[in-house]
Amino acid sequence: MRLGCVITEKLSKMDRLEIDNILKIDELNNELEFEQATSIQGKLRWMVKEDSSLIPIRQHLLVLIEKFESKHWENESEITEEQIKESDDAEKIINAENIFIQKRKELIKRKLKENEISQKDLAKILGHRPNYMSELTNGVRPFSRDDIVVIHRLFGIDFNDLIPPFLKKEVTNHIKMTLGAMKNKRIRLKFKDLESV
Repeated sequence: MRLGCVITEKLSKMDRLEIDNILKIDELNNELEFEQATSIQGKLRWMVKEDSSLIPIRQHLLVLIEKFESKHWENESEITEEQIKESDDAEKIINAENIFIQKRKELIKRKLKENEISQKDLAKILGHRPNYMSELTNGVRPFSRDDIVVIHRLFGIDFNDLIPPFLKKEVTNHIKMTLGAMKNKRIRLKFKDLESV
């Protein structure tokens, strides 16, 4: 498996915007978190119809988004080129992640239909409640390694279609710094291999 496909939660900090952590956040720290929050809030907009327990999370995200916008984007004269670039980069990353998640969701749904089982059946197989399964397939919650392996074995879906090929910024920065400091210059990754998108 390519380095770009490795998802390593242990090397990175806690994902602040994982659904279980959202209510603990007081503010968004950067443009990437802002774009993530906006994306999750959009997904939750229709998911709350099936699971009302998500309403407080969605409402809290709306507050965080408004707070970030008013602090960083309200005064046009204070907006810098660097801020705009950071915003554009964050938007590209989240768009790429959303495209991947949507393709994976459609692939899993197609395999469920081909095998004549429901998403609720898959939730039982994986040991999840149905609403939790919806959070997984919609990308609001990450699949566990075991979930990915089971889905791969059940349906023969390639790991490249199940595991997002995105690295967290902390991981990317660590790898760049470490490779730059190594005396062995044989191991080199192209810039695109370390990109989040």
